[in-house]
Amino acid sequence: MNMILQARRVFCRIVRPGLLAAALIGGATVTAALHALASPPVAVSAPEAPNPVPLQALPALEVSPYMGTWYQVAWFPNRFQKQCVSDTSATYRQLPDGSIEVLNRCRKADGNMDEALGQARPVGTLTGTRLAPAQLQVSFLPGWLRWLPVGWGRYWVIQLADDGRYAVISEPTREYLWVLARKPELVAADESAIRSALARQGFGGLSQWQSHPHTAGPR
Repeated sequence: MNMILQARRVFCRIVRPGLLAAALIGGATVTAALHALASPPVAVSAPEAPNPVPLQALPALEVSPYMGTWYQVAWFPNRFQKQCVSDTSATYRQLPDGSIEVLNRCRKADGNMDEALGQARPVGTLTGTRLAPAQLQVSFLPGWLRWLPVGWGRYWVIQLADDGRYAVISEPTREYLWVLARKPELVAADESAIRSALARQGFGGLSQWQSHPHTAGPR
């Protein structure tokens, strides 16, 4: 009992209000692209089309090609990433047990980098490196607190380019959205394609869409 009470006290001190969904998952520092990915916080609701159909993750995701570094190039701004002004990225590494290490980084207004190390775990069925459907849960709690049933944000991959050059992440409520790319900027054609697909997926007018800057400075 004492251990549980101590865990609750620590949890209340370290978990930022709101998070994930992120799906968001995430959620996450999401600081970095994705604190988003990480635990559920309070965020600005994204506009939705009238009575949209339930959002669906991709039927499957090949995990190995998805690993590596992604740049957050656009998002629906949220409170748990409010310290991030530019250079938000997420680096994923699959671990032997099938879970994924998540390193989120972003630049703050004072020029310093903020980092958060978390873990993603499959929600769907993981067969080899194929996850079906493309759903994860992400937590940035310390490892010794990840047994708690809270602090895990939903991370759904809802779009992925054929060659893997960009991915779009959200969660069932559509309140959180991250557009990730292998390069720091989207080309106009890709942005147009993503926006059109999001409209079909029930994201309405996308008035919350905001591009995320990346600088040429040291990382």
